[in-house]
Amino acid sequence: MSSSAAARDGDTAAEVRIRPAHRLPDFLTSVNLKYVKLGYHYLISNLLKLCLVPIMAAVVLEASRMDTDDVRHLWIQLQYNLVSVVAISALVAFGSTAYLLTRPRPVYLVDYACYRPPEHLQVKYSKFMSHSRLIPEFNESSLEFQRKILERSGLGEETYLPDALHCIPPKPSMAAARAEAEQVMFSALDTLFANTGVSPKDIGILVVNCSLFNPTPSLSAMIVNKYKLRGNIRSYNLGGMGCSAGVISIDLAKDLLRVHRNSYAIVVSTENITQNWYFGNNKAMLLPNCLFRVGGAAILLSNKSSDRRRAKYRLRHVVRTHRGADDKAFKCVYQEEDEKGKVGVSLSKDLMVIAGGTLKTNITTLGPLVLPLSEQLLFFATLVAKKLFNPKVKPYIPDFKLAFEHFCIHAGGRAVIDELEKNLQLAAGHVEPSRMTLHRFGNTSSSSIWYELAYVEAKGRMRRGNRVWQIAFGSGFKCNSAVWEALRNVKPSANSPWADCVDRYPVEIAAHRSSK
Repeated sequence: MSSSAAARDGDTAAEVRIRPAHRLPDFLTSVNLKYVKLGYHYLISNLLKLCLVPIMAAVVLEASRMDTDDVRHLWIQLQYNLVSVVAISALVAFGSTAYLLTRPRPVYLVDYACYRPPEHLQVKYSKFMSHSRLIPEFNESSLEFQRKILERSGLGEETYLPDALHCIPPKPSMAAARAEAEQVMFSALDTLFANTGVSPKDIGILVVNCSLFNPTPSLSAMIVNKYKLRGNIRSYNLGGMGCSAGVISIDLAKDLLRVHRNSYAIVVSTENITQNWYFGNNKAMLLPNCLFRVGGAAILLSNKSSDRRRAKYRLRHVVRTHRGADDKAFKCVYQEEDEKGKVGVSLSKDLMVIAGGTLKTNITTLGPLVLPLSEQLLFFATLVAKKLFNPKVKPYIPDFKLAFEHFCIHAGGRAVIDELEKNLQLAAGHVEPSRMTLHRFGNTSSSSIWYELAYVEAKGRMRRGNRVWQIAFGSGFKCNSAVWEALRNVKPSANSPWADCVDRYPVEIAAHRSSK
């Protein structure tokens, strides 16, 4: 503490000593503003209840004053107005029935499973770099660039690459890519069917998303063939939609479940690395090599009321934002050939700026659906003040921590998580699932948000009524959000990807790490 600060503290203490004993303390300086805001939040959130209390009290008081003659007189009045009573009752019954029949049926997440690759597919920094040095296409500058990216990426030493990329030289064939897809999708589905007891024949809807690998027959057809799904299944294969396609798949499955009653839907989210490794020296295209790793998830959704008792979550909202009309946004994640004809995915330097703008649009739509009234009023008040009175007024950033207990931010890279933590004013604990997923499994594309949710469950943090916000970014450029509500205290499912390692987490992630 500086001498001037100490002097001010001394003056304050002296001032307090000479004040009369009966004076109250200065609450403007002694009360922490965050508690004032918290009190305001509770007041606005419970305003309707507070208004109803005096009304209910008046009704109870008036009813207590009635005697038997008053009750008999009321009954006589009702008899004389029997037609009106019957008409009103019929109208209420008709309206209630119409509402129940036309309102969207709830969509439940019964369970999900994340693929856990075998240990022999792990790739340490040293192994990654030693194999890269054996690839003649990489020059010294590219090798040094990859080494630096690895050190700063936030990835740990236990992430996974497919079999074909462990070979020397790598063997990125169509057969190897199919083998990777089958290993990931079928392993996740086997675990899901075993955990839920649902028969593959009971599945009525199948949605599969994989951005960069789209063989013929499709990935969804591979699953239909493997599990001999029924002939009238409604199957969809989403390609080229980037890392946010997992939420898009959930949205599509939700819409289908609201049309086809008494159905099960399975969503499979994955990415394929085998044929999409970049063997060139364009640094913008080398980034995916360092970040993307093997992973996938299978999710079982249901609209059956009987499944509510065993389901983990209920889907509350899906909000999708697409900025493909903007040329810069459209090309910020772009698959193309480099100057030597090598195919890769280029990540633009404008990516984080575009992602931030897309997120802003997305949360502007999501906010009114999830934020408490207190936050919406504050946001609206500052917006009006900025527009009408003072353009220099800083816009109010809503506190999404009042709307959600858990955040699953797409583990696209360390910079993505850092930016969202800063812009949404989140605490370290809120982004812990994303950082630990990036460290343990790397960027598994559209499935990363499910590894993060599994982390929260494995830590025993999911309680009944907790709300979860899954945020994903993808090429196009897109930002998509899914909101879930826990229906019970959720425990991790059998064969969770974190089952044997969650006790080691969280780990401290250094700013820089050196490879051996």
